[in-house]
Amino acid sequence: MKRNNSILLAAGLVFIGAASRIVNLEMSLFNLAPVAAIALFSGAVIKDKRLSFIVPLLSLLVADIYIELFSSIMSGFYGIQQLFVYMAMALITLVGTRMKNMEDSKPAAYTMNVLGFSLTSSALFFIVSNFGSFLYGMYGMDLNGLITTYVMAIPFYQKSFASDMIGSGLFFGAYYMVQKAMLARTQRA
Repeated sequence: MKRNNSILLAAGLVFIGAASRIVNLEMSLFNLAPVAAIALFSGAVIKDKRLSFIVPLLSLLVADIYIELFSSIMSGFYGIQQLFVYMAMALITLVGTRMKNMEDSKPAAYTMNVLGFSLTSSALFFIVSNFGSFLYGMYGMDLNGLITTYVMAIPFYQKSFASDMIGSGLFFGAYYMVQKAMLARTQRA
């Protein structure tokens, strides 16, 4: 992907991620923003790896600044657990960098690859971000508190999981179709 195209794609992904978080918050649809899908996609597709890591982190930061300044629903900056959310997004981007170039594969193989990486990313976000919530001490700093933290997070995980799967399907599906169309166009020329 050319540098200018990467920058345009990155800017679009940052906008989509930040806007979806803000809209979902304002509509009280927590954890339905596809930011983890954006992290995975940017890690897999954007060749400039520095830029691929900046995309999801900047998306989170822009939304958090907006939420801090303009939302009465919650605070945009909320403590140590927020650092774990950002770390989880960086780890998901790293996972995305490990995806093989699958544009030349059959649709079923491509779909299974995206599905496997999406499942891994969703679980990774759940584990890392909720460990940050545990460290915050909301349910105590013992084994019971750790278990309670993860159990209480399951309803949020269900929404995140759905968002991750749908977002990954849309981003990677659109990318796959565009790549196939471009390949067919160059073969005709």
